[in-house]
Amino acid sequence: MGLTSKPTPHHTPLDDDPLECLRLIRSRRVGPVTWHRLMADHGTAKAALAALPEMARSAGVENYAICPLEVVRHEMAQARLLGAVMLAYGQASYPPSLCDLPDAPPVLWAQGDVTLLHRPMVAMVGARNASSLGLRMARRLAEGLGQAGLVIVSGLARGIDAEAHRAAMATGTVAVQAGGVDVPYPDENTELAEEIRTSGCRISEQPMGMQPQARHFPLRNRIVSGLSRAVVVVEAAARSGSLITARTALDQGRDVLAVPGHPFDARASGCNMLLRDGAILVRGPQDVLEVVGGQILPFPQAVADHAASPPEPSPPETLPPETLPPDPPLPGPVPARRPLADIAQIHSQILARLGPSPLAEDQLIRDLALPPATVAQQLLTLELDGRVHRAPGGLLSRQDQG
Repeated sequence: MGLTSKPTPHHTPLDDDPLECLRLIRSRRVGPVTWHRLMADHGTAKAALAALPEMARSAGVENYAICPLEVVRHEMAQARLLGAVMLAYGQASYPPSLCDLPDAPPVLWAQGDVTLLHRPMVAMVGARNASSLGLRMARRLAEGLGQAGLVIVSGLARGIDAEAHRAAMATGTVAVQAGGVDVPYPDENTELAEEIRTSGCRISEQPMGMQPQARHFPLRNRIVSGLSRAVVVVEAAARSGSLITARTALDQGRDVLAVPGHPFDARASGCNMLLRDGAILVRGPQDVLEVVGGQILPFPQAVADHAASPPEPSPPETLPPETLPPDPPLPGPVPARRPLADIAQIHSQILARLGPSPLAEDQLIRDLALPPATVAQQLLTLELDGRVHRAPGGLLSRQDQG
């Protein structure tokens, strides 16, 4: 039996003026839990707004002022300019999977296909500095679950999040953002965020233009897990945002699943801890489907075109040798020397993709999208430095230096 808990029953009125709902949540000292309590006590956002100043005085807060109407009107005007739509709690367009949360976002801004929010969803989260094996597992899971009709939810971070979004683009993906829905983060995922806006859905509870801050990420994580039937952790360190999402999922009554990893790889320590504590082990998409229901359907053509590589063996920790690329040609004219900064960057990319589990060299080259000769040259340097180990069959692993 996996890590699960029961949701807290939650009820608030379902009909109100979206403008007043937005004004209430944007008022000082009103968070989602307080918003729901005020709505339950006063019946409407307008009545709650009227009661706020007196409640603040009773609590010892002087000169309390509710959010000015002009502020929320400006926010709504900015949203219209950017093509974002408001999803207010209780409206038909609001994601039904969030309605049982005691801290459900009163208002969400969305860009893209909001109908995805009404389909069954599974969250995939994991390490930002993901290994090559972790990224391949994320891609395999997202594609397989997408074929079964599930929408993949994640947080638009680098690493596992980004790979899951890309793999599920053809079948449906939702990105939950920590800042404003119009503020992609990190910058390197700006192009991906635009793809999701046109082919998937992006949502946020923050105002337009809000730059993400540290306190926003746990708030985002509760939406990622709240939207989903289950949360799958692909790679995670012992202390990471992915584990926060997993714990939040338990509090929300969602199932938590994890992909096992090599004991020597710090990026897998969080997943292994979750499995020790009772999370459901994941070897492939079918393990997830057994928890959430459903089966993998035949490939739609759009997904078949997207999935160029054949299915991988499971589990993915030890992969068979693959056909290696041809040896680089004998040197001709001496090529121009690479700057030291470029070499250091290539070394960092290679080491980030490798872990204790063996990886075939040609797969590493495909993942890095660099010329084979360049990778081979820098691999030799790293081997000589004792930072990369080459096993028989051309399998590579990272050697962490003590």
